[in-house]
Amino acid sequence: MSNVAADAARMPTAMITGASRGLGAAIARALAPTHTLFLAGRPSPQLDAVADEFGATTWPVDFGDLDAIETAVEPIVELDVLIHNAGVAYPGRVAESSVDEWRATLQVNVLGVVALTLPLLPALRAAGGQVVFVNSGSGINASPGLAAYSASKFALRGFADSLRNDEPSLRVTSVHPGRIATEMQEDLVAYEGREYTASDYLSPETVAHVIADAVNAPRDAHIHEVIVRPR
Repeated sequence: MSNVAADAARMPTAMITGASRGLGAAIARALAPTHTLFLAGRPSPQLDAVADEFGATTWPVDFGDLDAIETAVEPIVELDVLIHNAGVAYPGRVAESSVDEWRATLQVNVLGVVALTLPLLPALRAAGGQVVFVNSGSGINASPGLAAYSASKFALRGFADSLRNDEPSLRVTSVHPGRIATEMQEDLVAYEGREYTASDYLSPETVAHVIADAVNAPRDAHIHEVIVRPR
């Protein structure tokens, strides 16, 4: 960890979840010039490849094992930015959904977020840091065919608002993108029985740019919410 500590002294630090591909990897690319990156997630060759590309450090965080998260992040004593990007979606209307799908969705999209945020609060407070929640348009208006996902994103928005109220030394930002051209989107379009065309949706790089702008906003600016939609 000595190299991590040395790097952190030169640049602000940012932890990103779900950075092995898609939007998470794009966020890492957008912040790499300005931040020392900690990529949190289940160990995988894909996550290692992103870390190698940007000279980042990986942190073994598994939302399937919430009890182990506190120990995993214990070495972090100061953190400037925490970006909650990891998420899952199981397409299905209410009557089509199962309790297991609801449990798995809430485990990653809500409980995992809480389990990672709580032990990092002292490090975030020490830096006067920022927490960014990658939410969704489904966290404002429930999306047809995404019952469990929409409910989880409403809960995530509630947690973000509570964190903002309870931790006045932190900046807390919820980002609500429209549909993004990712693997998750391909699965949703397939469920809807439509043809997937990436150009119909926001690119991961566009959303990552918006997030980086919120992170790099002047210190006296507290951006509570960002809503971005495809043109």
